[in-house]
Amino acid sequence: MLAPLFPAPYQGIVSMSTVSHAKQRCNSRGFKFHMSNCSIIHSSINDNSRKNMAKPRCQAESPGESSDGNGNGKVALKKVVVVGAGWAGLGAAHHLSKQGFDVTLLEAGRQPGGLVAGWKSASGRSVEVGIHGFWYPYRNIFALIDELGIQPFTNWTRSAQYSPNGLEVESPIFQDLPRLPSPLGTFIYTQFQRLPLADRLTSLPLMYAVIDFDNTDNAWKKYDKLTARELFRQFGCSERVYQDAFNPMLLVGLFAPGEQCSAAASLGMLYYFILGHQQDFDVVWCRGTVGEKIFKPWIEFMKTRGCQFLANKRVTDFLLDENTGAISAVACGDEIFTADAVIFAVGITALQRIVYNSPVLQQREEFLNVLNLGAIDVLAVRIWLDRKVDIPKPSNACFGFDDSTGWTFFDLTALHDEYKDEPGTVVEADFYHANQFLPLKDDQIVEKVKAYLTTCIEEFGKANVVDQAVVRFPKSVTHFSPGSYRYMMRGNTSIPNLFMAGDWVITRHGSWSQEKAYVTGLEAANRVVDYFGEGQFAKIVPVEDDEPHVQELRRLNRVFNEIRTQLPLSDNFL
Repeated sequence: MLAPLFPAPYQGIVSMSTVSHAKQRCNSRGFKFHMSNCSIIHSSINDNSRKNMAKPRCQAESPGESSDGNGNGKVALKKVVVVGAGWAGLGAAHHLSKQGFDVTLLEAGRQPGGLVAGWKSASGRSVEVGIHGFWYPYRNIFALIDELGIQPFTNWTRSAQYSPNGLEVESPIFQDLPRLPSPLGTFIYTQFQRLPLADRLTSLPLMYAVIDFDNTDNAWKKYDKLTARELFRQFGCSERVYQDAFNPMLLVGLFAPGEQCSAAASLGMLYYFILGHQQDFDVVWCRGTVGEKIFKPWIEFMKTRGCQFLANKRVTDFLLDENTGAISAVACGDEIFTADAVIFAVGITALQRIVYNSPVLQQREEFLNVLNLGAIDVLAVRIWLDRKVDIPKPSNACFGFDDSTGWTFFDLTALHDEYKDEPGTVVEADFYHANQFLPLKDDQIVEKVKAYLTTCIEEFGKANVVDQAVVRFPKSVTHFSPGSYRYMMRGNTSIPNLFMAGDWVITRHGSWSQEKAYVTGLEAANRVVDYFGEGQFAKIVPVEDDEPHVQELRRLNRVFNEIRTQLPLSDNFL
């Protein structure tokens, strides 16, 4: 175990003599020590630090220090290192920088934003890993957009679903229709083209599981070991409704087929996006890459608050204070970044890579358990066609083309500003659980995508591909597999000043996907505020309350479960 660079009394307050001592210790270990990573303090901290933490740092003040407001010199700001610059990391850094903390954000990639951000190809074309929707219940992200004063989104859009047989489903804009008690609106207003009503009715008994799964720890433990397919079978869903309705939702919602998805995660995802409230499935899209339209102005806003963004910084280990067990610094190869608190906001694969390299984390069971988790391959294909193709809906999901792969395609000519004047059509096709496609050559993949698109809409067969971009990202999105809940981490860790954020981190908020990642980032920021006793807590908008009839059914279900647990031998059965 590595000893701290600075003795405990000096963490966060670094004198010139301490810097010299730390530099010697770094050099002896083969690390590179940067003066820019420390605050050089010539005066002591007074007791007004909590009051002053919420004050933005003025431009004349250097990172790591702030005026105390009473003319008594400089006050050392608490140093927070955030690892990972996706929705979770940016969310945490955003709030903490507003509270006046000295925030450094480390991103392993070339730019902040993680996989969501997107980038420019060698030919100057925009590329991103999957097109990301922003659904009606993304209340915290929409609040952020309002705070930033930007307008990155399209209007609410309709969507469609295709199989090799053609058009299967068309979804309306649900909020424009008379609101019905959930889930009647979704059941009645969704326009199924081929799925018989008799098969759809077999899904109604599943509502008991929806009511029973209330996102508590007990509910997760009860349903997590069960596969989604087993769940639907137990509640009497027909094979047709499973194959044509539920499994396609899982393929593009949890990115895996039902037999590989946790029943708990499936119930949570379906309730949040579809079953909770009629309008929850309504969606808007970014009018360009998320990186350009959202992350770029967001990061500029944070820079004005003193937040530092460092790209190409891959974390390898940590330095611990032997007295307190807290992290005193973060190591990126031979570079050291001092820290009073650390937030991990990385995906499962990235964290596993860090654990493999970190003797410190290898001493903690909770981090070793992360090695039991899995992630899913993503393939993103963007093609430019030589003619206009009439695509009825801008966003489309597809199933039945490959047994274990879900895919979507988008008319970027309709969604993205930069393609409005394209003489042809720009289409993005994203494949999830795409492990069997990754070894193929780009031209083979594009040929397959073109054939799939033509099966859905015949007019694609008349167009020629004039440019293409194929991006492979193995093990890049969370796999909520059966039994995975027991290995997922919570926001707090056994290291007192290390906190977790991400779409795979356990939270009781109830959100999913990008919204969940952002919310857990805010929750991690609040844990830092609580840890230091400084600054204000971030306001987190809760998910919309259950509808009254759902609340009553869940109350009755809790009463029933309490009575059942009092019966003799009730604990002897699975």
